[in-house]
Amino acid sequence: MPLKTHSGARAGVKKGRGATANPEGRFERVLRESDEDGQRPVAPSEWAEEFAENTPPLKTFVSPERARSIIAHNDSPDIPFSQSINPYRGCEHGCIYCYARPSHAYLDLSPGLDFETRLFAKQNGAELLRAELSRPGYRCELIALGANTDPYQPIERDWQITRQILQVCAEFNQPVAIITKSARIERDLDILSAMAGRQLVQVFVSVTTLDHDLARRLEPRASAPARRMQALCALNKANVPCGVMVAPVIPFLTDSAMEQILAAAGRAGAAMAGYALLRLPYEVKSLFKAWLVEHYPLKAEHVMSRVAEMRDGRENDSEFGRRMRGQGEFAQLLAQRFRIACQRSGLNERRFHLNVDRFRVPTTQLALF
Repeated sequence: MPLKTHSGARAGVKKGRGATANPEGRFERVLRESDEDGQRPVAPSEWAEEFAENTPPLKTFVSPERARSIIAHNDSPDIPFSQSINPYRGCEHGCIYCYARPSHAYLDLSPGLDFETRLFAKQNGAELLRAELSRPGYRCELIALGANTDPYQPIERDWQITRQILQVCAEFNQPVAIITKSARIERDLDILSAMAGRQLVQVFVSVTTLDHDLARRLEPRASAPARRMQALCALNKANVPCGVMVAPVIPFLTDSAMEQILAAAGRAGAAMAGYALLRLPYEVKSLFKAWLVEHYPLKAEHVMSRVAEMRDGRENDSEFGRRMRGQGEFAQLLAQRFRIACQRSGLNERRFHLNVDRFRVPTTQLALF
């Protein structure tokens, strides 16, 4: 029996975009419909309507945003940080599996193509961070950059909000952990290298597959896998502690590449590694299944069957302790393969501790160097 999906307004495969549909978010009361030629999804929100006439179909539109706060807090027991910063809302990389897609529903925008094309830049991010770090009650803890959307997605080239945030962190000696799929991080090696000398930064480069064609379909505007390995080399050469995050692991699609990715990362200079199983919360389930049917129809049933097998019969499991790794025989096998591959590649042999004792609030605004 073929896999059935409900994905809202149909869009089909778009060059340079991940989602094949633009379904309404779970909080919207108006259904979406495609125009006559099926090329441009129609969003019901006032924000989308305001710019619809002046925005070319499927071009990226970035709206400047004056955020009210910049540091997000969480108490999740399976995440190794309690503070994070996301300079952007939405992500142009277009990764079809992105667990952050449902957050666009809070904006009355679609977790589908809107998430990739209707972006928000927190233009006052560095200003807010300086104010929050200067508060008398602030206690220095690690801040993660890229926990939700990628801090080095393509629009960072022009907006440079991530670079501005790093400059503030360097000024305050605030430790930072970064995760990204983009080789654009090489641009900031001047800041990162100086921070690394004070044990203030570590970087994880996320790699899903080494197959260029698969990566182009999965994460169309992220750096190519080979380019990400070059970024690891550059980080290592600049003495920035770096690692690889094999994520997400997708059964029957990317899981067989785990050993190859870890070996390539080890050769590139990575010292750390981690992995996470595919997560399909809220609207991501229907978007991912529609993508599977479009790109890999013969594998679609097998992929979703194995996902359910590793999620106690469900398509998603949000329980702490299980959501990142899954459960059952295949989840255990995956964990064993990861451990063995890390041992072979010399990964995770030692831990890197970031220094929180250097933190200080500058008495005057100093230059970075």
